[in-house]
Amino acid sequence: MHIALPLIAAYSSEFAMFVTTKMVVGKLGYLELAATGISGGLSFELNVILMGLLSIVGVLCAQSVGAGDNQQVGIIVKQGFIVSLLVGVPATVVVWNLDLVLIWTGQDPQVTALSIPYLKHLSGFMLPLLFFAVLRNFVSALSRPHMVMIISVIAVGVNYVLTIWLVHGGLGVPSMGLAGAGLATSIVSWLMFFGLLFLVYRTEDLRGYGLFQKGWKLDFSYCSEIMRLGVPVAALVFLEAGLFTASSVLSGIIGAETLAAYEIVLAWFGLPFVIALGLAEATMIRVAHGVGSRQFVNARKSGMLGMGIGIGILTVLIVIPIGLPEYIIGFFISQGSPGFSIVSQLATHFLWIGAIFQVFDGLQAVAARALRSYKDNIVPLWIATFGYWVLGIGGGSVMAFWLNMGGAGLWWGLAMGLTAAGSLLAWRFHRLSLRYMMANAQPEAV
Repeated sequence: MHIALPLIAAYSSEFAMFVTTKMVVGKLGYLELAATGISGGLSFELNVILMGLLSIVGVLCAQSVGAGDNQQVGIIVKQGFIVSLLVGVPATVVVWNLDLVLIWTGQDPQVTALSIPYLKHLSGFMLPLLFFAVLRNFVSALSRPHMVMIISVIAVGVNYVLTIWLVHGGLGVPSMGLAGAGLATSIVSWLMFFGLLFLVYRTEDLRGYGLFQKGWKLDFSYCSEIMRLGVPVAALVFLEAGLFTASSVLSGIIGAETLAAYEIVLAWFGLPFVIALGLAEATMIRVAHGVGSRQFVNARKSGMLGMGIGIGILTVLIVIPIGLPEYIIGFFISQGSPGFSIVSQLATHFLWIGAIFQVFDGLQAVAARALRSYKDNIVPLWIATFGYWVLGIGGGSVMAFWLNMGGAGLWWGLAMGLTAAGSLLAWRFHRLSLRYMMANAQPEAV
């Protein structure tokens, strides 16, 4: 928990930035909320996929520390920055043009039109958040996640104030509307990166890993290892993130009200997920340390403990979406707003369904990252394909459109897919970690 608690606080704070943006924009109307939700969601899912690729930097650093090879850590981090630059520039271009995806998928024309200025100003967030992810993986592998927590908590307040200021205007700044919300996120993302970079530089023992020394050149062997191990992880994250992105797009096809309700509900379920994500990242580091030092009993215990704690925390949190749906909805849309009645009814229904699977959503996050420490990427990819897309999107689409269940059908599909994926990934970790432990068991002394 020494590693987990700061990471949970950090991820919760980063998630709170996105939620507060929705809260500010949602007061403008449900169309603005829908536009920010779907376009921002697509952008951030792309960022999360690339962060999945870069998470291998943390695994490699943790294994190097566990093996006592500290010199290799700095080399890995430098190559992580180079990889993030190579993938981040094209990703920035993609975000700039994401309105084309909204057009191709038949979203409400008003939602698409509102999304364009938001996306243009949001696109600047991609590179700094990828750079930030590399540094976050580095300090987490060295058990210094409190640095990430400090930066992330400060960023929440800065983002909220800046978003209100740029969206509504004031102090000589004209009202920018949704464009201001996108610009605020981009500015805060750069501030987060430079803030964490400053803290790393000011910490003497972290400077000892050579991040601020000369020798920044492409090392094909390390970059290729990051890509070789990271691409399957990115594919797994794509399947996971794509599950919610596809559900968002399908919700928009059903109607703008369904999309707005979806974005409200997703804002809540992001909270238990980022709690699980912080725990998952800490579990990954501890398991990777065990694997790197060939202490496979400890590696297995770390993974099982991480999954157990995650299940316990998320089970307790079920009471909130079931018992307090009106309070969650009230944060994002006012009672007098157009479409409030239908949006709130849909959101309440979706919250009840989502409460069923939030435990398994967290379980799959922890289990997948624990498996990542064993460099086990292919089998989890197949599990994700089956759970997220065959059951999740496939089953949800059948219920939504063929059985005329609408948005509720999509959420029942999510429940089936995440429950199956979480259970299968946890079982995979149990079997794999047991196999490693038995294969490396020390014979008893005679």
